Amino acid sequence: MDYYAHPTAIIDDGAIIGEGSKIWHFCHVMPNSEMGKKCILGQNVMVAPRVKLGNNVKVQNNVSIYTGVICEDDTFLGPSMVFTNVINPRSFLERKEEFRTTLVKKGASIGANATVICGVTLGAYCLIGAGAVVTKDVPDYALVVGNPARHLGWVSRRGLRLHFDEKGEAICPESKERYQLKNGAVALL
Repeated sequence: MDYYAHPTAIIDDGAIIGEGSKIWHFCHVMPNSEMGKKCILGQNVMVAPRVKLGNNVKVQNNVSIYTGVICEDDTFLGPSMVFTNVINPRSFLERKEEFRTTLVKKGASIGANATVICGVTLGAYCLIGAGAVVTKDVPDYALVVGNPARHLGWVSRRGLRLHFDEKGEAICPESKERYQLKNGAVALL
């Protein structure tokens, strides 16, 4: 194996796990799921069939990643955050044919105890605040908080607040990268 799995972890046949990944206590990685290189699954994480995790995805403790979720490279899933995969589940109805795709784009971070309703796209480098309930798409670099999640501002790739001047330009205080806000969208210059 070119990855680490704690002895209590269950890795089903048919799961693809990238080099350098680490799977900790009481995790279950199901068949036909894919994990890229250098991923980390914290304690008690479940990865369902057909889930796709890119490279360097960090999943904190107590997260279930259900069929329909795609996480691109460098995404962060905070402790006990929740994904759904059916919009109106009922225990007496089989709705596996109704699973919706949820896309978490490169560099996005989801805070602890946040809930992401299925079928949305979380933009690149967006930041979902702890406890937020995301019910609609989130733009690249957006900061959203609350229930339902509402747009509070913008963040840099490093997750720091951006303050735009009258020209619609901002500089990350840490990286010094420059950003442009135009027509309600942020782009790295």
